Amino acid sequence: MSVTFGFGMISAQRDPRDPRTDADLYAALLDLCADAERLGYDAVWVTEHHFVDDGYMPSLLPVCAAIAARTSRIRIGTGVVLAPLYHPLRLAEDAATVDLISRGRLVLGLGAGYREEEFAGLGVPRKGSTAALEATITALRRAWSGEPVTAGEGDPVRVTPRPYPPDGPPIWLGARKRPGIRRAARMAQGLLAARVTPDEFAAQVRVLREEMASQGRDPSGMSVAVHCPVFAWPGPGAWDRIAPHLHYLEWKYADMVSVPYGQRTGTGAPPPLTPRVEATLRAGALVGTPAAVAAAVAAYARAAGDLPFHFVARLYWPGLDPVVQREAMAVFASEVIPALAGGA
Repeated sequence: MSVTFGFGMISAQRDPRDPRTDADLYAALLDLCADAERLGYDAVWVTEHHFVDDGYMPSLLPVCAAIAARTSRIRIGTGVVLAPLYHPLRLAEDAATVDLISRGRLVLGLGAGYREEEFAGLGVPRKGSTAALEATITALRRAWSGEPVTAGEGDPVRVTPRPYPPDGPPIWLGARKRPGIRRAARMAQGLLAARVTPDEFAAQVRVLREEMASQGRDPSGMSVAVHCPVFAWPGPGAWDRIAPHLHYLEWKYADMVSVPYGQRTGTGAPPPLTPRVEATLRAGALVGTPAAVAAAVAAYARAAGDLPFHFVARLYWPGLDPVVQREAMAVFASEVIPALAGGA
């Protein structure tokens, strides 16, 4: 099996317990990306949401350009750009520009989005978002080919400059359900999965391969990936170190889809961590010794079969002590990746 590793998902969120400013957080994330390259990670990944009270990163491609300027080797992935919220040709221009700055290191992960507040706030109808995603993919491919392209009712134009590789950056799609996985099989070069067990991931891979076979597509051109919360730590105490930060992160995702932030009168904080919530968090995260984490990652790698597999270690923890953050990255790079990089 072929296994590569990413560091993510970088969100620039400001945990209420973190005294740093937004400017501090953006400077720090660029330093972490440079660290990831130095430590031997294959990719770094950024993630997008809009209008969130903790400053969740809303503008991925400007940050990707900044990462490209600070690094020279590592791939830079978007996990994911919410495609229906963008004009397709402007997205084609911005992605091509980042791809040129990085000399072909961009992986353009796309998704359809799901938060009503984001669509409403940007004046985009949520109905038809999956159709808009597919139309965007088609427009991107045409735009990067150098051929005339239209989006909506506009006149045909040629998008310049073209990306670094002739066909443009690879497009990966975030998906969990069968329609999204089948869309990836038809239209993308990668499937980015999340919040799945190894058995669930294996089932997704089977659907992907079946759809590719029905389309006559060669599976060798398809990558599969999964991102999971990860914290490998030598000795005891791994869970106690990361539990408050995992709790904040998971609570915030649930909080995002409650009352829209634009209609709130105050700011909130996560409730106390109960035993029931703690059990749920433990079940969905890979936390423990490096050997235990490596064994858990290996289960996902086996589920990928013979397809190229990319594991995104969700090692970016809002509010975590920066010293511990860097040490956790180093532990994963020095003790987990070597156990799996050879396909073990």
